[in-house]
Amino acid sequence: MANVVVVGAQWGDEGKAKITDLLAAEADVVVRCQGGCNAGHTVKHGEDVFKFHLVPSGMLYGDTLCLIGNGTVINPQVLLNEIEALQQKGYATSNLKVSNRAHLTLPFHTDLDQAQESALAEKKIGTTGRGIGPTYMDKVGRYGLRIGDLYEPEAVLRERLTQIVEAKAELLAKCYPHLPTYTVDDLLAWCKPFAEKLAPYVADTVGLVHESLAQNHNILFEGAQGTLLDVDYGTYPFVTSSNATAGGACTGSGVGPTQIDRVIGVMKAYTTRVGEGPFPTELSDDIGRQLLEIGQEFGTTTGRPRRCGWFDAVIAKYSVQVNGLDGLAITKLDVYDGMPELKICVAYRNRETGEQTTQFPSQLRALQHVEPVYETWPGWAGSVKETRQYEDLPVEARNYLSRISALIGCRLSIVSVGPERNQTILLENPISGGKRHLSSPEKVIA
Repeated sequence: MANVVVVGAQWGDEGKAKITDLLAAEADVVVRCQGGCNAGHTVKHGEDVFKFHLVPSGMLYGDTLCLIGNGTVINPQVLLNEIEALQQKGYATSNLKVSNRAHLTLPFHTDLDQAQESALAEKKIGTTGRGIGPTYMDKVGRYGLRIGDLYEPEAVLRERLTQIVEAKAELLAKCYPHLPTYTVDDLLAWCKPFAEKLAPYVADTVGLVHESLAQNHNILFEGAQGTLLDVDYGTYPFVTSSNATAGGACTGSGVGPTQIDRVIGVMKAYTTRVGEGPFPTELSDDIGRQLLEIGQEFGTTTGRPRRCGWFDAVIAKYSVQVNGLDGLAITKLDVYDGMPELKICVAYRNRETGEQTTQFPSQLRALQHVEPVYETWPGWAGSVKETRQYEDLPVEARNYLSRISALIGCRLSIVSVGPERNQTILLENPISGGKRHLSSPEKVIA
């Protein structure tokens, strides 16, 4: 039995959904811990393809309890759309529960997000415009509306909405007079149908997850976005508005850190980023375009093409540190099929001073002044898509993976060689493998 956290260890879009979906086969509970509908993950099950934004990846297993934890922010219409899409394809949704402590994205949050991003012009952050940042701002500012508030007596809900409207009125009037305004009655009318439709799914998820802990169930904690988008540890201010690192799994679910056994970080065999912000290994040449096209690197939520570059071991090692990773899942290895040579960024060099570092800089200005220092590794001929055993991978692929493991100091657990569930090489199962263990990284094959 084990409680396992799965986190993105780059800038998001690493393929967490596939890894979570794969491990969910042995999980009794899957918990989505943070983020909102700004996150997107694609899950394939046979001929069915789902693009989830809020629903946990384990939803395709009907006997797995799926919880949306208190750390998430909920656009109720998006959630209901996903529930309906599952039902239309014959999947059960009674196993889904949503935290009564989760905050709601209200209509003006989306308006504000888009207006604020537009006002930044060339300095824009690159948000999805889904209202996630303003929702978290109100949560921290104590002006948020939680799902549980929908089920208070109307007089209590009206009082809460009055506080929210009054808090926003001056901001909207002075800074964004062109945006629509909402009265208390408007928001009450908005809340009522969602309260009715969501009622079967709303629960005290903290209580549910602790019941599962008491029964020694396997619990999988699923993060959104990626480590370099974490509001504290990412490339600030080009980040999301929540903690996308492993610590967010605890605060976003109500589970203490002593209950976590394993932390698995998901990384692509290369690096991508969507939106604005620094990206030291970004490729603007034919190789970058090849990674984009073969890897189908388009954002699940926005459809924006992702920026692509070589694997960055500096950010990967940093992710190992801030997440406490003890297992590594590498995805999209097959995208490199047939490429004559591959590069790994092993350090950053300051363009002005020539100094090199393997430490990830905390300040944006420092990151903007570095260039990558590369190692070059031979590629492999043929395809790895049908490979199911690690030892059957081309020696060049194993050497590449082993070098990554050694550079970042984290053991290789899973290798994905395609989008399907069965296109996966499982070196160890983080759930059935049990409690956390420390072991040496892989060695390069002679």
